Amino acid sequence: MCIVEAGAWRDPDDYLSSVFGAMRDLMEDWGGQVTLGRALWPVVQARAVGGSTVINSAICVRTPPDIFAQWQREHGISGLEQRVYAAQDQLERELAVEEAPPGSRGRSNELAMAGAQALGWAESHYMLRYVKHCEGSGRCLQGCRGRRKQSLNLNYVPEVLQRQGTVVSCAPVSRITFEGTRARAVTGRFVHPVTRKTGGAFTLRARHAVVVAASVTHSPVLLMRSGLKLPALGNFFRAHPGTGIFGVYDPPADMNVGATQGWASVAFREQPGLKLETLAIPPELVAGRLSGGGAQLMERLAQYRHLAMWCHAVRAESVGTVRPSLFGSRPVVRYQLDRADMERFRIGMTLLAKQHFAAGARSIIPGVFGLPYELKADQVGLLENGPVDPRAYIAILTHLFGGCVMGTDPKSSVTDGRGRVHGVEGLVVADASVIPTNLGVNPQHTIMGLAQVFAEELLARNARVAPREGAAA
Repeated sequence: MCIVEAGAWRDPDDYLSSVFGAMRDLMEDWGGQVTLGRALWPVVQARAVGGSTVINSAICVRTPPDIFAQWQREHGISGLEQRVYAAQDQLERELAVEEAPPGSRGRSNELAMAGAQALGWAESHYMLRYVKHCEGSGRCLQGCRGRRKQSLNLNYVPEVLQRQGTVVSCAPVSRITFEGTRARAVTGRFVHPVTRKTGGAFTLRARHAVVVAASVTHSPVLLMRSGLKLPALGNFFRAHPGTGIFGVYDPPADMNVGATQGWASVAFREQPGLKLETLAIPPELVAGRLSGGGAQLMERLAQYRHLAMWCHAVRAESVGTVRPSLFGSRPVVRYQLDRADMERFRIGMTLLAKQHFAAGARSIIPGVFGLPYELKADQVGLLENGPVDPRAYIAILTHLFGGCVMGTDPKSSVTDGRGRVHGVEGLVVADASVIPTNLGVNPQHTIMGLAQVFAEELLARNARVAPREGAAA
């Protein structure tokens, strides 16, 4: 087995404390990729061995049962539910999944729980995370130097090496090559881990199959560059657009102390279609979200210890596309929220505002163009009737889906229900690009569960055909 990774190998001792360092060393395009549409919203992805597990908050959420029913009803995909849940059982054991421990939750997460309880929300919980004895350093986004977060560069990637596999880093793949209709190799050019200058060419041949897991943005583009012309390729892009609201608290909330993300609620996942959660961001990112400049900005940033940021993620129904750039080297994502999704977006902000005030915030900072910098409890109606223009909000896209979606019909899908690309042998897609619907929850557990099922299918098939291939050789 050989893992081919576009980014560099970074050990936890190499992670830098600053967001600047994390964006430079661990993220795709310094975190600067944006969607094209009415608003330019960032799409943040990692570029390192271990992928986005290195820089995310390690949130573990099982695939909701209604998702499997939807996949069967709308896309003809069946037989996955019990196998994915069995895989998730195993993943939870191997990756030390635990609830954010009391000593590491931090005040921001505890305030969020208190606010949700005061409002009587039907569902509210401290997060389950792939973290072994979280120490609450608030450094998930920069990479966990304490090695508590069970990112894949600390477990499954080293296991590949232990089993005599190979890891090739700084090696973005440009094409998959075929012999007839069978995928046989990948080609590309090495990239320097610091200067990003292009180096020598490489070709890596696959004995049994090529498994693509290049992300929602890169997997469809890689298949396009490789000559595949399936009608659905690059279509049905979906995401969780969202934003955060700062609550201003006395005494200090100190959101930088405790789990980066430790509380969540899926009480509104079905109606109106939202997930709520906490998120602690460091001062550099806070400065980018506060309006003003010079002395005014410094005065506002001096409130940092009193701020707690809570976010919403919209289970959006809007659909976009992923295509190659003009010269084919980078993905271009075209995506824009429709009116219904913007109304959900606005409802999410209102819920967060009410939660902050229920938890005892003296004010909130909404970060919405056209509204006052700070709002009091009796001004929440301004958010309820706020703008529906996406340009008015400081938003971001997380939890991407689609581009190589699963389905039974090659006219409307790219892979079958086991990740196998239609019309091609030995080519499997095993990342979020195969997910044909918006989950409404954090997708990492679903992605890994599907990948394990796809791998089991591939291994079983290779075991069945190996004697025949050996005899032919």
